[in-house]
Amino acid sequence: MKILVTGGAGFVGSHVVDGYIEDGHDVVVVDNLSTGRRENLNPRARFYNVDIRSEDMRKMILEEKPHVINHHAAQISVPESVKDPLFDADVNIVGLLNILESAMRAGTRKIIFISSGGAIYGEADQYPTTEDYSPQPLSPYAISKAVSEDYLRFYNHQYGLDYIVLRYSNIYGPRQIPHGEAGVVSIFMDNILEGRKSTIYAYPEEPEGMLRDYCYVGDVVRANIQALKTDGCWTFNIGTGRATSTGELYGLILATVEEMGLTVDGSIKEPLREGPRAGDIRRSCLDVERARMVMGWKAEVGLKEGIEKTLRWRLENQ
Repeated sequence: MKILVTGGAGFVGSHVVDGYIEDGHDVVVVDNLSTGRRENLNPRARFYNVDIRSEDMRKMILEEKPHVINHHAAQISVPESVKDPLFDADVNIVGLLNILESAMRAGTRKIIFISSGGAIYGEADQYPTTEDYSPQPLSPYAISKAVSEDYLRFYNHQYGLDYIVLRYSNIYGPRQIPHGEAGVVSIFMDNILEGRKSTIYAYPEEPEGMLRDYCYVGDVVRANIQALKTDGCWTFNIGTGRATSTGELYGLILATVEEMGLTVDGSIKEPLREGPRAGDIRRSCLDVERARMVMGWKAEVGLKEGIEKTLRWRLENQ
């Protein structure tokens, strides 16, 4: 099967490319390298350095005629979306429409769209949150994901283009960059190893910080593989169903660094505390039962194991 992966030089997208290639698929990668990295590119994939909003993107889709488009490319930062909602909408909404219009003309059969379970539900009163909960987005980033899902439904209704929506929780692992919600894992790890203090953003009544559902990138790759095999149109939460506070996460990373025999400057062990940033939500945790029932998928890597895997990669690649 020929699969086009947008954002395929990025953190999660590059892992998905590797998984698809190992599964025997013909993979095409699109990335403008604004946040993606050349060293993440799989040499067995064909690479196009183009922007998803461009005319070149449309031409490439019509030439390649992929059976499936896996759409990871995005503006991924909640705070940045608040600062510049026009840019966020241009990349995340206009970019998607450029892809959908081209996919329809190229005969593409399915879109696998990467949405955000960590942001789209807002301050949900259902917790853990199921896919049936009505999105209540509280940032331009989350709004762009919700609107994109609406466009997918339109293109299915109007043109028969199937889709699978994967609403990611906070994904972490090797190749991660310090941007977006789950970038905190990379930030904390880098700070501890490089002797800098870290900051926990928290509401005054919740000093240990926001609660998030952290999922290891290897588990996410398996979800993208299962999505290829799933017929029809579905929306799936992809997470662990377990919430972890930012303070607990920091403590786990610090303990893991020390368990590996690395020396940590005592002056940086206690993190700084600051108030929430624009667009921050207090808690997010996903109910993942639908993914288990329909796709046969569930997260298998626990947070401690995932942190250990990520730290080993970080030490081997510094």
